[in-house]
Amino acid sequence: MHYPNLINSKLPNVGTTIFTVMSKLAADNNAINLSQGFPDFNCSEELVSLVNKYMKAGNNQYAPMAGFIALREILAQKTEALYGEKYDPETEVTITAGGTQAIYTAISAMVREGDEVIIFEPAYDCYQPAIELNGGKTIYLQLKAPNYSIDWEEVKKRINHRTKMIIINTPHNPTGSIMSATDMLVLEKLTRDTDIVIISDEVYEHIIFDQQQHQSVARYPKLAERSFIISSFGKTYHATGWKMGYVVAPKNLMSEFRKVHQFLVFSCNTPIQYALAEFLKQKEHYLELGNFYQKKRDYFISLIRNSKFDFTPSAGTYFQLLNYQKMSKEKDADYAVRLTKEFGIASIPISAFYHESIDNNVLRFCFAKKEETLEKAAAILNRI
Repeated sequence: MHYPNLINSKLPNVGTTIFTVMSKLAADNNAINLSQGFPDFNCSEELVSLVNKYMKAGNNQYAPMAGFIALREILAQKTEALYGEKYDPETEVTITAGGTQAIYTAISAMVREGDEVIIFEPAYDCYQPAIELNGGKTIYLQLKAPNYSIDWEEVKKRINHRTKMIIINTPHNPTGSIMSATDMLVLEKLTRDTDIVIISDEVYEHIIFDQQQHQSVARYPKLAERSFIISSFGKTYHATGWKMGYVVAPKNLMSEFRKVHQFLVFSCNTPIQYALAEFLKQKEHYLELGNFYQKKRDYFISLIRNSKFDFTPSAGTYFQLLNYQKMSKEKDADYAVRLTKEFGIASIPISAFYHESIDNNVLRFCFAKKEETLEKAAAILNRI
């Protein structure tokens, strides 16, 4: 078929995400898929039953645009109990179709042509395209290896009158690092007396290890007043395919967020919202999540302790970085493909999270898997 030349791409340098590419490669080669970040075990049968209950009860039509009010109320209570900040469920909590939609909506609501947005690389891959689509300019700052920490002096130098937004992510995907209380206090100081808005991507808030405390911006009132906090039910309840998340933000920011949200999705899955509102009353499901995943992290790294990979145990998320410099000098993208095809194990090359070709010979592996899967994966990694 002949196609007329109608398209001048708004994202000329964007292709298919690395997650889709590597998951397809894993499927094509019958490889163990530790690339894309999702569990290979089922979510709670009780939660599934609740969804089914509310479907059968007839809760199958549009939910309110901002979300089912009982769900927003319990989320406001949860946020205050954990982090100390009060949010009005009527005006400051919105249910979204996952974290990615929430991030895109917040960027779209705030970023105008010529605005600068600071992000930290390696960065989750949905930030930059949303900035570009809205006419903004992405300012890339690199996290400092080996701990992937933020150089705040560098941030200070890059802030100017065009800086509209800073996007942070803790616990951090893909590195598994976490931000400290000191980090938050410095960010608070740098943004004081400015119009800078913060997007705090906290979708792994409950997956944090070794008795560390999650440093939500909601703990810091002067940050909270300028921040969108992004959270995910999918990460917390092992149901990534449901694409359910939420945002909390002060009323003035949330008002702008909802103006965009209503025309992107209008409202989100109704019976799932009813089910979550009931399920959230059982606090242990999210309060014990860190211990649940720490056992998986510890088991995984114990299995590969004698491999040739170098690593520092992840501080949060369900991802573990492995450095392969002792085995190969190949580019990480090439090495990831070769491991998938030749050894039958799929991962994500960390260079995919940079806008330029930065390659530290590091791959990301997801350990949100059954013990059987981790054992099979470790057996392969120990042979490499």
